[in-house]
Amino acid sequence: MAVLTEKTSQEERKEKTANIRTEIEKEKAKITVGKRRRKIFSVFAKHGLTHLIKDTLIWKMAGKQKRSQQEDEHLRQIGARLRTAFEELGPTFIKLGQVLVTRQDLLPAPITQELEQLLDKVPPIGYDYIQCIVEEEFPEGVDRFAWIDQAPLGSASLAQVYKAELHDGTTVALKIVRPTVEKLFQTDITVIKKMTGRLQKRLSPELSAALDLGALVSDYYSSAMDELDMVEEAQKMREMATYRDTTSHVDYPDVYEATKNVLVMEHIDGWLLKDFPVDFLTFEERVKIMIDLIHLYIQQMMDGHYHADAHGSNIMIDKHRKKGIVIDWGMTGRMDSVMAHVLMRVIMHIQSNQAEDVAEVFMELMTPTIYTDPVKLKDELQSNSLHYVNTAQGSDRYNYGRLVMEATGSGIRNYCKVPNALALWAKGFSATEGAARWICPEISYGQVVEAYEIPILKSMLGKRFNYRANASLIAESSKLMATFPRRANRLMEHLAENKVGVNNQLQPDPVMRNMLNQIANRLALAFIAVAFIIFSAFMITGVQEGTFLGLSAETVANVGLGTSVVLIIFMFWRVTRTRKHRSLL
Repeated sequence: MAVLTEKTSQEERKEKTANIRTEIEKEKAKITVGKRRRKIFSVFAKHGLTHLIKDTLIWKMAGKQKRSQQEDEHLRQIGARLRTAFEELGPTFIKLGQVLVTRQDLLPAPITQELEQLLDKVPPIGYDYIQCIVEEEFPEGVDRFAWIDQAPLGSASLAQVYKAELHDGTTVALKIVRPTVEKLFQTDITVIKKMTGRLQKRLSPELSAALDLGALVSDYYSSAMDELDMVEEAQKMREMATYRDTTSHVDYPDVYEATKNVLVMEHIDGWLLKDFPVDFLTFEERVKIMIDLIHLYIQQMMDGHYHADAHGSNIMIDKHRKKGIVIDWGMTGRMDSVMAHVLMRVIMHIQSNQAEDVAEVFMELMTPTIYTDPVKLKDELQSNSLHYVNTAQGSDRYNYGRLVMEATGSGIRNYCKVPNALALWAKGFSATEGAARWICPEISYGQVVEAYEIPILKSMLGKRFNYRANASLIAESSKLMATFPRRANRLMEHLAENKVGVNNQLQPDPVMRNMLNQIANRLALAFIAVAFIIFSAFMITGVQEGTFLGLSAETVANVGLGTSVVLIIFMFWRVTRTRKHRSLL
């Protein structure tokens, strides 16, 4: 039986809240950069993971497309240890692991498959702490509600969910952020940034030019902080209202109120998608939910939004309305509409078996570096896309999310800069595709997407051919036409007076400058070594007697020869180390 909140006097609640707040502040005070750094390294050491940054074997295997069974097993063991360590380190690393699952372009499959098993369900904290947060977030405190069930409906690493009732009889769900999790995130991110800074230096120059690990961490931190802000999540849910006219069988919970740490939303009476009894819905009802879910995701993406976590644990089947309800809107984000259009063009070309066009469209999303071979990249993208033409329904190996992930991996392997949002979009598409197949495995996911091509084309054309999208073109064209006579007259005057000149400056990129500096340093080192050898030879042959700086000529010559040998060995070691470093990945 549910245990409800007991009504106590206002003075008692204030005193209790003050005591709990003191305990929370003490817990926060214990969370420092130094303590967390020691904790992180001790947990990594306990699970045998401190060698990862320096283990060149890991880097070599990570970049391989084909690995032996022994190498796969070695990587799987590393993934299992990473998963255990992340669960022990708490919310920051659990969420980091969930993000790393989306980066199959960077991490080998055996590791990401282990990280997919990360447990985001943790033991709930005491209700007294939750009551303290409610007291601080609302002027009325717990009196804002008629009752609150003290047994949580769910307990994750970031928040806990409770069932409650408003005074008007409305049953609601309270999503409440854990009290110390934000301080923990901010502290852990400081440590993680330093770790990724060291890892960035271990990357080869080619991969370092294409991959910015610091930017990946910053994106992760920004997304995580959004998940900790219930006002932000409420806003994302309210944005769904624009789609209610177009999706009759997929919906979201109504939002009643939101503060920084508490979200009051509609309570859904039903089952999680992965648990609902199949015979509860007819075949026609399941088809309608599946179609609406796919079309909703695509339309949101076309409008510049994506839901990266729309899997079976975040979608419920409402018992009363027989609708699919997306209940969690934490891991969502925005993307460039142009990028969304590019991805939709990829799907259209796949449906038409136009592999070359798929490769060219993908290359629009990737920025090549000086190390990129465009011909090799295009050939790799083209050959990979052929696997996705007319794939069978329910294929885990060949789905659109995986296609984008593999294309991203091809871009990274060929040293292209790839937008970070692509990985989260791919995860979202795979999750949505998996949820749709779970609801109605009888219907082909590809056919449902294909049936939505006309609205996709309308959206593309509508966003491309409107005055807002073309405001810059109109403004620049007007400026060109209005100033053309004056500019043309000035150019003719300069030609007549022979004042036309060209000023060119070569600006090498940072990678090239670094390489030139290394070459210059090694040449200087070689010249110094040669100078020592020549100086020593002159001392031996030209000076038979006497001293130099109080040392005999023979001693000075031997010191010079020894120094030159050490410098030469050091120079060859640096060259060999650089070659090994570039062979990684």
